[in-house]
Amino acid sequence: MADFKTHITTSTVLGVAYGSAGYFLYDISLPHCIVAGTLCSVAGMFPDLDSDSGVPLRETLSFVSVLIPMLMLRRFYNFGWTPETMVFVSVLLYLGVRFGVGSLFRRFTKHRGMWHSIPAAIIAGMLTYLLALSPEFEIRAFKAWAVVLGFLSHLFLDEVYSIDLYGRRLKSSSGTAMKFFGSEAGPNFLSYAALIGLSYLVLVDRGVVEEFPASRMAEKINRISDQIERTSELISPRR
Repeated sequence: MADFKTHITTSTVLGVAYGSAGYFLYDISLPHCIVAGTLCSVAGMFPDLDSDSGVPLRETLSFVSVLIPMLMLRRFYNFGWTPETMVFVSVLLYLGVRFGVGSLFRRFTKHRGMWHSIPAAIIAGMLTYLLALSPEFEIRAFKAWAVVLGFLSHLFLDEVYSIDLYGRRLKSSSGTAMKFFGSEAGPNFLSYAALIGLSYLVLVDRGVVEEFPASRMAEKINRISDQIERTSELISPRR
């Protein structure tokens, strides 16, 4: 298994290359390229959120706890919040991610489970897209793909290090990172349910599909209820 230093070094090099390509080849502004490169670098540690303890989990949670409030700043600004409110909410987000999310990952995930998978990389990218509000779709997608790239670099290294070159054999960890399905049905179902749900939110955000409001759902439920009531009156015996 690749160690923490190898993962963060690889994702950082990829982040520099990714940001540079965006700047020199596609004329993306330097600030956006720097953010995308940083996201790619940090995302190289994301899969280790399912670690039980140690440096990977601690460092990854620290970075993610700071990263999410930073990605939300534009949304805070659009809400019309004062700087004091932004700071207060950012602190709450930091504490919630640093301790709440960390506890959930330790409790409900296991190392090399479905969080070490290709669907998880796409989930991380979609979350980044939804959090990183920007007027241009291309900029949001650019940052989201940076996260996917960094995430996949971690999975790829885990697979590379599962090959025992000296013994000319595969270690037991082979195939546990670059995968689409795990060994347990529950985590598989939750992962793909999250993937479908986030895909819907992204499509709603892009205006591809119409948001399904709660009021419309309530109208449908009331209509069905009325139909059931009328049907029951028709088939009930008359006295």
